[in-house]
Amino acid sequence: MPGMPVVELGCQVRFEGRTWTVAALADGQVRLVAEDGAVAAVLLSLLFADAGFEVLDAPGVARVPPLGLLQSLPEAVREQALAWERHVREVETGQPGGPGDAGPRLAEYDPQKRTLAQREEAKAAELSAAGMPTSAVTVRRMRARYRREGVWGLVDHRATRPRTALGRADERVVAALWEVLEAGRERSSGTLGRLRVYTERLLAEQYGQGVVPLPSSATFNRLVHALADGRGLLGSARQRRWRSARPAPPFVPTTVMAPGELVMMDSTVLDAFVVLDDGVVERPELTIALDVATRTICAAVLRAKGTRSVDAAQLLAQMMVPAPMRPGWAEALAMEHSVVPYERLLSRDARLEGAAARPVITPQTIVVDQGNVFVSSSFIAACESLGISVQPAPPGNGPAKGHVERTFSSINTLFVQHVAAYTGSHTGERGKDAEGEAVWTLAQLAEMFQEWIICGWQEREHDGLRHPMMPRCALSPNEMWAALVAVCGYVPVPLGREDYIELMPVKRQKINDYGIRIDYRTYDHKVLNSYRGERSPAADGLWEIHYNPHAPGQVWVRLPKPDQPRGYGWEAVPWIHHTLVTAPFTDFTWQHLRRTVARRADRAQHEHDLALALRELLERAAAGHGTRREKVVAARARTAATDGAVWGILYGRQPEAEADELGEDVFDDIEDDEELLTDDGTLSIWPTEHTPQSDSSTGAVQEVGVPAPGRPQVTVYDPFEESLKW
Repeated sequence: MPGMPVVELGCQVRFEGRTWTVAALADGQVRLVAEDGAVAAVLLSLLFADAGFEVLDAPGVARVPPLGLLQSLPEAVREQALAWERHVREVETGQPGGPGDAGPRLAEYDPQKRTLAQREEAKAAELSAAGMPTSAVTVRRMRARYRREGVWGLVDHRATRPRTALGRADERVVAALWEVLEAGRERSSGTLGRLRVYTERLLAEQYGQGVVPLPSSATFNRLVHALADGRGLLGSARQRRWRSARPAPPFVPTTVMAPGELVMMDSTVLDAFVVLDDGVVERPELTIALDVATRTICAAVLRAKGTRSVDAAQLLAQMMVPAPMRPGWAEALAMEHSVVPYERLLSRDARLEGAAARPVITPQTIVVDQGNVFVSSSFIAACESLGISVQPAPPGNGPAKGHVERTFSSINTLFVQHVAAYTGSHTGERGKDAEGEAVWTLAQLAEMFQEWIICGWQEREHDGLRHPMMPRCALSPNEMWAALVAVCGYVPVPLGREDYIELMPVKRQKINDYGIRIDYRTYDHKVLNSYRGERSPAADGLWEIHYNPHAPGQVWVRLPKPDQPRGYGWEAVPWIHHTLVTAPFTDFTWQHLRRTVARRADRAQHEHDLALALRELLERAAAGHGTRREKVVAARARTAATDGAVWGILYGRQPEAEADELGEDVFDDIEDDEELLTDDGTLSIWPTEHTPQSDSSTGAVQEVGVPAPGRPQVTVYDPFEESLKW
């Protein structure tokens, strides 16, 4: 092969698309003179770096052979090229291995005794005798290729011709098939035979019947796979929709450098059955918040199907409050035993004492889908009050929140598939009696999942947590959080009772003489006396009311409080029929009753009937009676009531209160229920002698000396209980 070209005085070079003559070389610079007399002084490094640079009068320009392409050739073609390299070297130097070869030299290839033409003739004769007919002209041509391109010039380039997966298919057939495949992205899946029919029909419309023939079925099927494979045009309808929703490459990675900088929130139905309180089996719904920077599952809520906005608001509070250690958990799950810098953080946030090893992360931006849960007004208001930006993902675009979607898959693989009554990801993977295997209640499974987050997820190495400078070292979410919090800092955000109330859904209504009515539930208390019929200070004149759909036994009203710093305060107002229902109930239960109890003309009587029906329903469900639908509703109510307060807020429920105490909860007052029961077991709807009278100005005043009207007795009969006495 020729040596490297040399830049010397007087040679011509091509630089920036023009021809120049080298006039001088000094101190790493070259002075160039163009054909039109222009002069340029250029650094040699800049000259050599020009994309079009070349030495024009050099005898040959050496190029590095494409060794990677050489290795990709078929072995026979590659061995043939290497054999020709040995033959060419032997003709030129007399040694098959080149000038440095110390082996014996054949006389017919000795440059000292034979001319180059004679050596070419000898090589042609040798190859022809070996069964490969070759002429001296062929040997000369191979020598020229070798000097110009190296060993790559000796390759049989019939093996290097670009091949297309479409072969020699008719371009019109290819275009029609491509159009049919693109049009079928959103359609239900079909067979290859359907594609053939649609393609033939389209060709007939475009070119006429029979003008463009289709290839055989086998060739057509190969053509379909050549076009569709790797492009998401075949497979299930779900896979095609996912592929079409994916943005066009190249993909831009999501880069976040601080915990909470980007949090993704989503819900999915868990692939496992759970047992509700009375034996009803159902698949729960899991809602999680995932921090992208650390892959930490900041918060998780497991509920019966129908995640509410209050559940989403619970996630906000849960992720900003340390997770407490629970009874029965191993000490290894405590934060003080993890890689988290516990002692330094404890000095800045006393809430971390006794906390579990789950990072406390304050979100800055939350990416959510556009479902009714996450775009609700209560959720948006909660985010705005905490300074959190909400970024909705495009509709039907799973890749926009791919991190949390992939986390659901990991949860299914690492946790759910090990749970009794695992259903599989689709019905084809479901066992014969998956429902019969259900042994865990919803509360038990939620407890196990919270424990798994700490010991099975936060301490597990995550393939997505790799530093660009250390790509072979995978970190766990806790390790990544410990590393980032040292750089970004840690600022505790305490949440109190008022924050808990602010995270609940909101309604704006009047305060009437009878109190506040929300969805046929009337709430009243003497604390409302000064505001009945009055307009609120707000522009619309309505009062702001917050409620918990999972515990509708009371609501909170924002009332003016001049003595408080903000000028307002929260007052708890109980449901007037709270004594009729002692079992826990939720908005699920109430909506079920509204559909099953016929509405009366008198609204107050209708509400009373609903309360009685509610008590009867919960008693039947607790005794194991009732329809399956009623069992589901009652079980959902108990599950929600066990976690009525935001998990982690104050590490407990709201403080219980006694009846008629200003601003306190009276939902679970059992003593009031006992007072309303008469000696014969009937239920009185009138106050007893020990019941304090309301000081409402709207109530009727009993005249002195006039006997009080008799108290009618309302008896609730349970047919199942009565049947046990027969």
